[in-house]
Amino acid sequence: MKKKIQYILVSISLLITGALFSSCNDFLDILPKGEKIPTTLADFDAFIRNESNHLNDATQAINLLNDVYMKPSSLTSVTLNSINYNWQESEDRIEQNNSDEALYYYSYSAIANWNLIISSVPDATECTQAERDELIAQAKVLRAMNYFYLTNYYAEAYNSTTAATKLSVPQILSMDMGAPSTQITIEKMYGFILQDLTEALPALPEEGTTVLHPTLGTAYAMLARVYLTMGDYTNALTYAEEALKQNDELYDWRTYYEQNKEQIEKPDDWSTSYPAIGLNNPENYIFRYGTNTQKNFGQSGVNGALTITRAALFEEGDARFASKWKAKYEAPDDIFYGIRNDKFNGGGISTPEMYYIKAECLARKGGQENIDEAMNVLNAVRVTRIFTDKYAPLSAATTEQAVKYIISEKANEYVQTAIPFWDMRRLNQDALYARTLTKEFNESTLTLSPTSHLWIMPFPLGATSNPGNGTIKQNVER
Repeated sequence: MKKKIQYILVSISLLITGALFSSCNDFLDILPKGEKIPTTLADFDAFIRNESNHLNDATQAINLLNDVYMKPSSLTSVTLNSINYNWQESEDRIEQNNSDEALYYYSYSAIANWNLIISSVPDATECTQAERDELIAQAKVLRAMNYFYLTNYYAEAYNSTTAATKLSVPQILSMDMGAPSTQITIEKMYGFILQDLTEALPALPEEGTTVLHPTLGTAYAMLARVYLTMGDYTNALTYAEEALKQNDELYDWRTYYEQNKEQIEKPDDWSTSYPAIGLNNPENYIFRYGTNTQKNFGQSGVNGALTITRAALFEEGDARFASKWKAKYEAPDDIFYGIRNDKFNGGGISTPEMYYIKAECLARKGGQENIDEAMNVLNAVRVTRIFTDKYAPLSAATTEQAVKYIISEKANEYVQTAIPFWDMRRLNQDALYARTLTKEFNESTLTLSPTSHLWIMPFPLGATSNPGNGTIKQNVER
């Protein structure tokens, strides 16, 4: 019991500290007063309201895809960033990853809080049983999201033939300090994630108290994401459609551009004072931050910039691209500078992802009728993204062509998030869609093959050398 109380006191202290540094004040109206053991539903709900518990840092995944610009000066020495960005397969990432890594520690810190809610809210006061059930269900969705991120970062991509033997990440189910952990297989982890999500469904609300609170749509969307990653396109389609029944709104980037055209097109102006839409974007099922940089600066400045090569992958007339990046010379390179500093939903879930999942699953059913329907779903998103004078609906004659269109559009929609990384890991297992990435650097041609070990991130040394009450085996050699 002493350990449990110590854990709660530490968690509450961290919660209040996070709140002090939070800019998301609207979600922090209800906080426990001082260092105390939470007892009321409001005490426990404060953990969900704390935006510091909603970080899913995917920095190294973004680096690996070269979905962000890095100055050449930052690539001169061997670091974890440079190894992933320049695909230096001979270098030891485990040795370089010798400090606390954001994704690992943020995720397990959050999981501890979700475990606390799941274990303790049955005894919460000043609430109804329905309110208890709802909060527990929301914590299960959030726990599933964190474990999905961890597994799809530190373990191999899901493969039904190897998932029962390959290890994923440590599973911790208790809220106690020093709670035991077990590094379970990928198959067991996916089963656990699906169990959390399906158990949560009956008690989830259709609308959340805040955009940080999971809803029924959030759970359906997360189920669609998980099944897609497993290659179960039948279930992925079912849950994507259920999610879209809850929310199918799409933000019109063409209108946004027109409303802010004067500032966007002003010569030599890379200021970032545009109307914020991040938290209030009607597309959001749930809001979660991606990297720490995005938490503080959105997609602005050099930290959120794109290379000329990556920018060229957007189709001509993309209003979404034009509203987020602007050409600039940043010595020694021409880049596309990030001009947005509003809150970026880099780790949450939004409606376009469900459109893309639905489209891919339809295309994979085969037959021209299904392919045509898939392209109609894809074009429903594109028509809100591409300027009217540049827009033309896409069509496809084969499943392969349709899927490639869908994946390309999805990668542009979710650039600088983990979603393109997950898709590439999944598709790298299929000869039809696997791609070798290439680029030029310092007059050399660099490549990243679909079978490279770089697609699996190493656990931080701080975790493997101090695993707590358990053991951790690295899932990659270097």
